[in-house]
Parts: sequence; C-alpha cells; structure tokens
Amino acid sequence: MTTSEYATYIAGLPKVLAAAATLFRDQRGRVLLVEPNYREGWALPGGTIESGEGESPRQAARRETAEEIGLDLEPGRLLAVDWARGAARPPIVAYVYDGGVLDQGQFEAIRIQEDELLSWRLVDRAELAGYLPGRLARRIGAALEVLDSGAGAAELEDGVRVSG
Repeated sequence: MTTSEYATYIAGLPKVLAAAATLFRDQRGRVLLVEPNYREGWALPGGTIESGEGESPRQAARRETAEEIGLDLEPGRLLAVDWARGAARPPIVAYVYDGGVLDQGQFEAIRIQEDELLSWRLVDRAELAGYLPGRLARRIGAALEVLDSGAGAAELEDGVRVSG
C-alpha cells in the first residue's frame, strides 16, 4: 500500500468523537454541575478532546475544567468510560475522571466561562437525575458507584454498565 493509498484509507474510516469530564464533590458528597448555554440540561465540567493537537483524555479533562470553571487541577483516577451512540452525530467516547473533594476556598475561586456556561451548582446525588439527561445521569451514577466501592473504572455503553 502506498502512502497515498494509506492516507485515503485512514480518511475513510468511521468517525468517533471523544470527550472528557471531571467529577468534583463537596464535603457533603454533592456533585458540581455546570449549566451550558448551548443546550438544555446540566453537565460535569469537561468537553471535547482536541485530538488534532495530540491531547489525551486526561489532558482534556484538566484543560476543559480550567477553561470552564477556572480551576487548574490534575484529574484523579479514571472512574468511567462510556461508548455513547448518537442518532444525529457520530458515537462519542466519554471519559470521567475523579476531581476529588473541593474545599470552600476552591469553590469560592470558581469563575465560569461565560461564553459557554450560564452557572454552576452543587447537586445532591438523589437529585442528579432531575438535572441530567438519562445517559449522562447513568454515567455519573456509575462513576459515583466506583468512588463508593473503590472498584476499578466502569465500562459503559450508552450509560449502561458492561463491566467494572
């Protein structure tokens, strides 16, 4: 296969999107959610991995957190990976990292990225489903279960656990 043929082959492969987010909590176990201004519902701080720049999922989680809420913190361990099919978009692989428990000073330092976010808030675990679309609620629920149990990262498909 020539270099040109290989480039054509690579260009014709199916497309998959990739994203990374960080799960932060407070001392009471509430989860930090952000409210995007470009779609309905809430989410974890995070976003698209810039693969063209050679960015890793972990690097993207850190960069997106710094951009969106102004906290430049190294993500902790991987909690969940979710293969999420899309009807109007290619599939997306979503990584969720542990952001740890933030202290009051860190919460006071939060500055939202106003061109993408409307607000942020801490949400009790029992209320997460009211803020998050079903698949995302299941993804975050699985990540919280991993934190509670100390188990390895959860492998998910459309928010449903397939292992871990």
